[in-house]
Amino acid sequence: MGFNCGIVGLPNVGKSTLFNALTATAAAQAANYPFCTIEPNVGRVGVPDKRLGVLAEIGKSAKIIPTSLEFVDIAGLVRGASKGEGLGNQFLANIREVDAIIHVLRCFEDSDITHVEGSIDPARDAEVVETELMLADLDSLEKRLIAAQKKARGGDKDSLAAVALMEPLVAALSAGKPARTAIPPGQEEEARRLQLLTSKPVLYVCNVEESAAASGNAFSAVVEARAKREGARCVIVSAAIESEVALLPPDEQTEFLEGLGLVDSGLDRVIRAGYDLLGLVTYFTCGPKETRAWTIVKGTKAPRAAAAIHKDFERGFIACETIAYDDYVAGKGEAGAREVGKLRIEGKEYVVKDGDVLLFRFNV
Repeated sequence: MGFNCGIVGLPNVGKSTLFNALTATAAAQAANYPFCTIEPNVGRVGVPDKRLGVLAEIGKSAKIIPTSLEFVDIAGLVRGASKGEGLGNQFLANIREVDAIIHVLRCFEDSDITHVEGSIDPARDAEVVETELMLADLDSLEKRLIAAQKKARGGDKDSLAAVALMEPLVAALSAGKPARTAIPPGQEEEARRLQLLTSKPVLYVCNVEESAAASGNAFSAVVEARAKREGARCVIVSAAIESEVALLPPDEQTEFLEGLGLVDSGLDRVIRAGYDLLGLVTYFTCGPKETRAWTIVKGTKAPRAAAAIHKDFERGFIACETIAYDDYVAGKGEAGAREVGKLRIEGKEYVVKDGDVLLFRFNV
């Protein structure tokens, strides 16, 4: 089960620098000119989770395997992208493939780094990108709506349902509102299949200068206010600092961050926020061989959760032995949790919770 976040924004806002730091590689070229990222760069990043170390110590595990997210660094967008300006068509095609959008906004002054719009204004930059995405969605959706309306006049049930879904989306986009604001309740999955750019959840990342990494600045405050109005998420990061942190040995990173007044890495916050943005939760398997985290969508039932390990686990699912993380730790493992009645046998209708430690019973 793979989940990915597309890193988007105008050219020269720090997208590729952030991506390089996230993946601790130089896979994406970070240079001071537009479109230095021509092909989308893809990297898988472990999701920080302190619970893994605790479980591994209890289970005397030989190794720890975190769950991961995929990040895609997509070429910078400019005004007119919806009409093919810059690398518009390629940008729009790439972004349709991701599950969520991480929108990097430049919130720092630097005369040595040019800005494609000529000045620093993250609110304007956010509008530029959002407008291009809405225009692309509107163009795509209007064509499909006309075709569906013609079939609906003949009483076609599927077309009637498609029209009922698309009409409010077209109305919202025409009014300058993203599609995610007009998805009819209960039709989230149907809307997802339309692959609309503005139906995807958004995380704003404010790329600030080093001195503002801990508390933000006037630019990032504007973005935070926008995110609050939209019900979106917002994280403050100094991509330059994160690039330095990524090059340090793990045992030196904490000291370096503390020296800058930071409790944790901005990248850790981005990863966790991306994970939350996608509505994901983690369950664990723990034993002498390994302690491992597995990613599922919140609300997933046990058989489908088992498929994250192997399809056969879902096909032959019988039950799962379940211990909540806190109970596993309190009991110092499976045996202790069992002794105090904290190990439960759950069936096919059980909805797996974040932090569950599971052992699946199956027969194929």
